Amino acid sequence: MQTSLPVALSAQIAMEKRLDTIADNIANSRTVGFRAEEVKFESFLSTAAKEPVAFASTGEHYISTRTGEMTQTGNGLDMAVNGDAWFAIQGKTGTIYTRDGRMQMNDAGELLSMNNEPILDVGGAPLQLNPNGGPINIARDGMITQNGAQVGAVGLFQMPANAKLARVGTSGVRPDQAALPVVDFNGIGVMQGFVEGANVNPVLEMTRLIDVQRAFESAANLLQTSEKSLDDAVSMLGQKA
Repeated sequence: MQTSLPVALSAQIAMEKRLDTIADNIANSRTVGFRAEEVKFESFLSTAAKEPVAFASTGEHYISTRTGEMTQTGNGLDMAVNGDAWFAIQGKTGTIYTRDGRMQMNDAGELLSMNNEPILDVGGAPLQLNPNGGPINIARDGMITQNGAQVGAVGLFQMPANAKLARVGTSGVRPDQAALPVVDFNGIGVMQGFVEGANVNPVLEMTRLIDVQRAFESAANLLQTSEKSLDDAVSMLGQKA
């Protein structure tokens, strides 16, 4: 059996997955708070052949948590996280964590995300402000004041080190383990009047896209060459029979 055929096919399957993630990253390179999706590949050894043969795995997806570029907006209802933490919002199917800190306040004083989902405090409760209480000031620890009076605190949460994140919507994630509220603000804090962009480098992603496309084409050419060699061998054997 030609081992080059299944090896090249496994490589194509892996690269197709990588192409999908790169394309999605590029499409969201300007999306506020978007976290890039990466793929970790491993190789599997088969000892069925005379010599060990390495096959590429289909890849394990994971969401990158590196920080995106901070942009100052001057809007008092914009927030960004400085450090390794996340905001929490109340989604339709449970708590969603995000780095998109753009907020809006409705007539009832509810602090909402751009998708009209409640922003949560450290205890997981929706934030309720005074719509007529004056300008909103947000301290580094998330404490919100209006006219010098404390009216609530934006919750910041950290993911366990070994938690796996699943994407929810465009900029949201949900961990497979409970997120932990931040109580130590050394190196972590809220930046009022800033937003964090996607943690995607469009130029780097385009370079990766070109490299993967070329590798995919090379694997396809290898398959064609292997198939032709097999056909030629079968044809020669048929002539000798």
